[in-house]
Amino acid sequence: MDISDHAAIVTGGASGLGRATALRLQKAGAQVAVFDLSFKDHNIIDDDGILCLRVDVTSEESVMNALASATAAHGPARILINCAGILESQRVLGRDGVMPLANFRRLVDVHLVGTFNVIRLFADVAHNLDPVNADGERGVIINTSSVAGLEGQIGAVSYSAAKAGIAGMTLPLAREMAREGIRVVAIAPGMFGTPMVSGLSDKAQDRIKADIPFPNRMGKPDEFANLVQQICENPMLNGEIIRLDAAIRMS
Repeated sequence: MDISDHAAIVTGGASGLGRATALRLQKAGAQVAVFDLSFKDHNIIDDDGILCLRVDVTSEESVMNALASATAAHGPARILINCAGILESQRVLGRDGVMPLANFRRLVDVHLVGTFNVIRLFADVAHNLDPVNADGERGVIINTSSVAGLEGQIGAVSYSAAKAGIAGMTLPLAREMAREGIRVVAIAPGMFGTPMVSGLSDKAQDRIKADIPFPNRMGKPDEFANLVQQICENPMLNGEIIRLDAAIRMS
């Protein structure tokens, strides 16, 4: 799909991978709206000319209102990039006792349920749009899984479960959406230099970086955004979970 002049939505686009993606899509000619709960105000244009909407991805009402605002500004979106998420590191049996159920539920709700919530409401509009090319393509959905969803570590059971769920949705969604002309792909990034990762201790970051084969460094958010653009533009990428991890395998 040609990105230029199409409307795009990026969740979690206030920082990190989502922000880099929003800027990359805008540079490629897309009309970008960003959904993020961290915005203090709703429906503002930032210094880069991107529409910023304060959205709780776990709320049906919040997402529906944001989609309406984005559509009013840019027309119906054909590109959806789901990057919204939170990070939490907690053992099931920790020093302070057993993990509260609410902690597990909250992380899964934001990552997995929130991703699905935006997907279903986006697809409900996109499948009624006219195709944009001879393949009959109407849209593309790119979700953010993680290598932690494939090789989880101690203390990351809720995060790993949520990211594994996103990976697991990829093929069945792609198969269902095929008749609608909507592709579905997931990216499973490794360790990237984002505000979420910077929340880990220096010791934890150094330990992880030591396990990255090549290049032996954290990924750059724009490298993630570059892959997003390539997926949008290559119609043969569908139903796939793409690792973007410099060959790391989580120990």
